Amino acid sequence: MGAHHEPPAELSTRVKAIESLLIERGYFAAEALDKIVQIHEHELGPRNGAKVVARAWADQDYKKWLLTDATAAIADMGYSGAQGEDMVVVENTPDVHNLVVCTLCSCYPWPTLGLPPTWYKAPPYRARAVIDPRGVMKEFGLDVPEDVEVRVWDSNAELRYLVMPMRPAGTEGFSEEELANLVTRDSMIGVAVALSPSAV
Repeated sequence: MGAHHEPPAELSTRVKAIESLLIERGYFAAEALDKIVQIHEHELGPRNGAKVVARAWADQDYKKWLLTDATAAIADMGYSGAQGEDMVVVENTPDVHNLVVCTLCSCYPWPTLGLPPTWYKAPPYRARAVIDPRGVMKEFGLDVPEDVEVRVWDSNAELRYLVMPMRPAGTEGFSEEELANLVTRDSMIGVAVALSPSAV
């Protein structure tokens, strides 16, 4: 999967050319495009999902709500809208590790995770995540023990999944903000685990 982390140079060049053409012909103002990118990077990015997970780690009542009605629980924090209307949160445990994919295209929960990474949309990930999930996770540096069950969840146009990673040890007494700093986009997709306190 390493080869799919960044878009090919040819694709980047094409995107820049199309963007320039749209601005030149007056379809978009450069400032408007900058604002859209800023919103996706800072307001709709993985930080939202990290806050959801951190709240669930810190508040058992919220965690129960999140696992039974993720759409409502996430909306309660102000994260809802296009690409996030119907959500399911699946919990990693010592016995089960979850992985999310969209085998048909690239369905992804934008309000909680922001824009999907290039590798998530790439055919190799979409095909292999179902056939060889352990192998795919290993390519990301995550070696899931054989005695841990791996469950693969296939997002679609109607339903988006988000993984709640296990809370790292040594985080007792952490604030929700401190906990959120340990939650990464990749851990909410399932190709990684949450960061340890020493990694932050």
